[in-house]
Amino acid sequence: MKKLINEPGDYVDEMLDGMVAAHPKRVRRLDGTKVLVRADAPIDGKVGVVSGGGSGHEPTHAGYLGEGMLDGAAAGEVFTSPTADQLEEMVNACDGGEGVLCVVKNYEGDVMNFETAGEMAEMEEVEVAQVVVDDDVAVEDSLYTSGRRGVCGTIFVHKVAGAKAAAGGDLQEVTEVAEKVVDNVGTMGMALTSCITPEKGEPTFDLGEDEIELGIGIHGEPGVERTDVMSADEVAEHLTEQVLDDLELDDGDEVATIVNGMGGTPMSELYIVNRRVQEVLGDHGLETWDAWVGDYMTSLDMMGCSVTVLRLDDELKELLGAPADTLALKRMD
Repeated sequence: MKKLINEPGDYVDEMLDGMVAAHPKRVRRLDGTKVLVRADAPIDGKVGVVSGGGSGHEPTHAGYLGEGMLDGAAAGEVFTSPTADQLEEMVNACDGGEGVLCVVKNYEGDVMNFETAGEMAEMEEVEVAQVVVDDDVAVEDSLYTSGRRGVCGTIFVHKVAGAKAAAGGDLQEVTEVAEKVVDNVGTMGMALTSCITPEKGEPTFDLGEDEIELGIGIHGEPGVERTDVMSADEVAEHLTEQVLDDLELDDGDEVATIVNGMGGTPMSELYIVNRRVQEVLGDHGLETWDAWVGDYMTSLDMMGCSVTVLRLDDELKELLGAPADTLALKRMD
């Protein structure tokens, strides 16, 4: 294994220190924690929007700190939930007096620790709400979840909830629009290779040179089907059709999409996948209002991609198009 790391046990700490060193006017680290917050947090009179989870998915979550998206992001060890006490510190640090929404991917450790953190924060008279993202259409239950996994659709939740909070929405309104995204988004991913965690130093699952894995998770979990290598068009068709089957969209619906890289896939290949994804959507009578292509929620160095589709209405279009200024995503007026 060749990686640009020092000691595996220092991986997350050194990554966070490097982010702060790169963006000292934009983010700061809470002392003694693995939590980053906006440099100007808490913002008086605005609902705080926070998220977090295991490291290894960068730019998720801290990459989305900034105006129009997240106020706080907690980083656990690689593929491991942040602890409840650190999540509580994040919630408290991002409360500007109007409450805090926690956006949680549906993994048992994340859900449990965020719930505990919310209960502790509420004892200190912070109003806390939580939405759980479960957009992975590949599996109903998995080793780490009860119900579907939360994957790249989470980024749309960050964007919409963050925009609603920035526009002055109250905690109930921000929570409701986040739930609307959860109810209307689906994702499916695939892998050309496994990922390699710093501690383990070897692939998390074996995959032959002539094989790919369909329906993978973002923690190096194997998928639901192993098959021979497929062309980019075949991969795009399979992932998109599975998501559309789940969402049951109507002819003429408008959608936003993400073709997301898993960390090791060149942008050129993601654009090739996106080309076919958009053709498939058009074949179904759907209109793409916005298409994102790039690394949004990764799995370390895994080669592969995921396809996310979100059904839109006028409110979601307005919030997705609203300004955002974060480390990893910018939207202008």
